[in-house]
Amino acid sequence: MKRAVSISLGSSSRDKSVRVNLNGQEILVERIGTDGDIEKARRMYLDLDGKVDAFGVGGVDLYLRLDEKEYPLHAALKLVSGIKQTPLCDGRGLKHTLERRVFQLAKSQLGDVHFKQAFVPVAVDRSGLAEAVAEVADRTVFGDLMVALGVPIPIYGIPAFKRVARVMLPIVSHFPMNMIFYGSDGAEQEPKYTKYFNESDLIAGDFLFMRKYMPMDLSGKTVVTNTTTEENIDLLRSRGVKILITTTPRFDGRSFGTNMNEAMLVAYAGMGRRLTDDELNEFIDELMLYPTVIQF
Repeated sequence: MKRAVSISLGSSSRDKSVRVNLNGQEILVERIGTDGDIEKARRMYLDLDGKVDAFGVGGVDLYLRLDEKEYPLHAALKLVSGIKQTPLCDGRGLKHTLERRVFQLAKSQLGDVHFKQAFVPVAVDRSGLAEAVAEVADRTVFGDLMVALGVPIPIYGIPAFKRVARVMLPIVSHFPMNMIFYGSDGAEQEPKYTKYFNESDLIAGDFLFMRKYMPMDLSGKTVVTNTTTEENIDLLRSRGVKILITTTPRFDGRSFGTNMNEAMLVAYAGMGRRLTDDELNEFIDELMLYPTVIQF
């Protein structure tokens, strides 16, 4: 049996192990959190190198990608330095394929969708989703300066977001780990930037950022996000969310992050390397890895 392991700096409370059958090929998919313990995560990578078919890198990105350019996050790359055999997947491939196509792939469940305003708390780590959102919303607000840097300035529209990102990314590339690690579990809730949540009928982006800052009332809103547990779904239901779209499919009640899903596909392909965007899109279609849509 092939094995894909996501070693995450995030909380161990979100750990999950499932066996996934892809076209008759069984793959053990495991997410292991280290509760922010960088040295523990590094030891696990080194210990498992060459013993598993693919690594997911969870809780932190290795590179941030804007259009066709990739910006290395040097602190994160130190975490996985010395890994020589097992391919490393931080999810950026699926962020520019699966997430970029989220509304197209979910069309059979959603139909044609249109929103007045979308709010993306942080888009710099998933610009594919940002572009997908901007195509279905009259107005898109990006909170990167507010949420990531504490600068109280919203960004309106994809062109402005890309201009800001081109300035930010060479600087972010050299941030220390404590500025690029998302946090252990996002459980600490501190409603903030509520004006943009309240004014928007579509909220999209990383769930941990969303959970930390979202207001108590999200009545009637559509949420597009990534990793959700059953408890996360209950939370969104209790806040009044109308439709939840997870960009990745659910396995045994859980949607895994893009890094885990990309590692799963790398293990399935058996090429011993990361997959190109074209290869990922082929597997998405071949295996029908569609987003999950839940209507409350």
